[in-house]
Amino acid sequence: MSRLVAIVGRPNVGKSTLFNRLTQTRSAIVDDTAGTTRDRQYGKVDWQGQEFSIVDTGGWVVNSDDIFEEEINKQVEIAIQEADVILFVVDASTGVTDLDDKVAAILRRSKKPVILVANKDDKGDARFNVPEFYSLGLGDPVSISSASGSGTGDLLDIVVADMPEPKEDDVPEDDIAKFAIVGRPNAGKSSLINAFLGEERHIVTDIAGTTRDSIYHRYNKFGFDFYLVDTAGIRKKQKVDEDIEYYSVIRSIRAIEASDVCILMIDATRGIEAQDGNIFSLIQRNKKGLVVCVNKWDLIEDRSLETQKRYEAAIRAKFAPFTDFPILFTSALTKERIYKVLETATAVYENRRRIIPTSQLNTYMLEQIAITPPPSNKGKFVKIKYVTMLKDSVIPTFVFFCNLPQWVKEPYRRFLENKIREKWDFHGTPIQIFMRDK
Repeated sequence: MSRLVAIVGRPNVGKSTLFNRLTQTRSAIVDDTAGTTRDRQYGKVDWQGQEFSIVDTGGWVVNSDDIFEEEINKQVEIAIQEADVILFVVDASTGVTDLDDKVAAILRRSKKPVILVANKDDKGDARFNVPEFYSLGLGDPVSISSASGSGTGDLLDIVVADMPEPKEDDVPEDDIAKFAIVGRPNAGKSSLINAFLGEERHIVTDIAGTTRDSIYHRYNKFGFDFYLVDTAGIRKKQKVDEDIEYYSVIRSIRAIEASDVCILMIDATRGIEAQDGNIFSLIQRNKKGLVVCVNKWDLIEDRSLETQKRYEAAIRAKFAPFTDFPILFTSALTKERIYKVLETATAVYENRRRIIPTSQLNTYMLEQIAITPPPSNKGKFVKIKYVTMLKDSVIPTFVFFCNLPQWVKEPYRRFLENKIREKWDFHGTPIQIFMRDK
């Protein structure tokens, strides 16, 4: 089971700066204006060999003039509910505020592991304000500066130590493929699983977000044997009032991380939307295999080959530069080509596990490199002498040994990847390429 950390706190305490620092990106917009973060950001953190997902949330506010206040607060509550560990960020330069007290009260009720993070401790006499935060009743505050990075290593040590271990019952057998059905709300994910299983295993309605929890289904029919993972399941609630789009993504994170291949559902009647791109980015960041399934194809009037080609071109353009993945046009309702989806996902899973013998790899790749060598840089020439494929890597990983690995830039890495894909079938799975000093 995947692990999720949520960053929460009132506005302008440095949550997005901390997110950028921990993910080593500049994904979250950072500004001194309170309320800058409204759309949620998702990222990956790798610390001491342990990976986990992290989500940045908007600042918790009450009685403000911001028309998004209710929506932001609602999504913060969802993040708190779904997270395994919560980073409660406060501003050491201002001390405890009424809003800090309100957020602390919510966190105490959540019964989740909470790490109190006193940010901006490098501002003036801010460090002398840190003891005030003991009054929040959430344990020892961890002093950091997300802007400079001081203290963030100690914070990550605590995060990893507090991370709960996955329950054995939640983790299917490792040697059986796991296919996650992902996509934006109402794209037909549960209908597809029902069609696969041949029974109404899931509640299916026209209400986006009917499905909530991730559920594993063992499928061992017609020569197949794998787990189907619906990115949401059934959770009974008296009133459904969450932001469904946000809930869908935050739950999808877990299913994507726990899968081998993701079947990305796109609604043919609505085309490609920004949320499809967000989910594709999650799949890419987690280095999972991909099958794109354009569902509800039976509702399209013009289903000619020319129309399919236009759809394919639009999807590949949206998801570039990774374009080597299968695209299928299906209907979960009429069961049109749904078993082709299973065959294709199985093929992608096998491609993901493919091992190329070192002798074959060197014979072909060194010849291609001799024809098109790496470009020179400042009069220095890169000489690639040897290539091998790592046997125990999660995805196909190739290591090229050369004299000047630092001079091999991204365009040439893409060239090497394209040559590998031309020779061997890695359709649907990402490839990693590393340059090492020989």
